[in-house]
Amino acid sequence: MVAAHLKPDGGALRRLLRLYLVTDSQLTRGRALADVVGAAVQGGVSCVQLREKQLGTRDFLAQALALKALLAPLRIPLVINDRIDVALACDADGVHLGQSDMPPDEARRLLPAHVFIGWSVESSADVVRSALLPVDYLGVSPVFATPTKTDTEAPWGLDGLRRVRALTSLPLVAIGGIHPGNAAEVMAAGADGLAVVSALCAADDPRAAARDFLQRMEAGHV
Repeated sequence: MVAAHLKPDGGALRRLLRLYLVTDSQLTRGRALADVVGAAVQGGVSCVQLREKQLGTRDFLAQALALKALLAPLRIPLVINDRIDVALACDADGVHLGQSDMPPDEARRLLPAHVFIGWSVESSADVVRSALLPVDYLGVSPVFATPTKTDTEAPWGLDGLRRVRALTSLPLVAIGGIHPGNAAEVMAAGADGLAVVSALCAADDPRAAARDFLQRMEAGHV
């Protein structure tokens, strides 16, 4: 659980990041985003990132406030992708920054101390540089090729994920091409959590899909 106005420590953060839903309302097949997120959380999603690149500020904030109202009573952290202003306005629990977003040190200066920061790494140099930055976890992006992440470097693959694990002690969230069939091996390669977009947002039953992920992860003894 995430405590109000207290940033989770490393162990708690790893637990919160274990099954990490990244939203894409264009994949929800006409269903309300809050309904899809709510069902996925019922199935075991432990963290939700609002990532809606096509929305303007007002609509993005409206979605953020709706998800915060849904998730806060359940003690599920809400992470905002990129938009520090929206994160501040909705009292988000975390933000996630990519290589072309605001630098983490500037974001840290603007954000309350309890807000955790995730940062996408696309090369070994990024991983090494993360040791000098005020970031709380790394998004290894992408592990496998995926149509939902087209603005990144070549996929890491499982061997690349193992290299990242050897370079840092920060919690690692794997994203890109993650599905139940590869969940256990991705965790075994060093990930602390799995970030999932289409396999949950587009699922016929997001609740059952989330449960399937967790069962596969547990079956792999990870």
